[in-house]
Amino acid sequence: MKTDKRIYNRVKAHLALKQIKNKQLAEHLNVSPQTVSKWCTNYSQPSIPELYEIALFLKIDVIELLEPISSFK
Repeated sequence: MKTDKRIYNRVKAHLALKQIKNKQLAEHLNVSPQTVSKWCTNYSQPSIPELYEIALFLKIDVIELLEPISSFK
């Protein structure tokens, strides 16, 4: 039986849209690139304060990091 992996955040998609590497975000947030990678694969999730910092860094509204995949443009 195949289990679907839920998409909890849109960090990876927005990094790709802005052509920003995981390492750049990691350096900005003072976290390891592995931490950002885990967020991008939804293996773990950023904290609420981290989500706001990510949104500021990407110059987007924090809600854009949490939209379901179907409503992402």
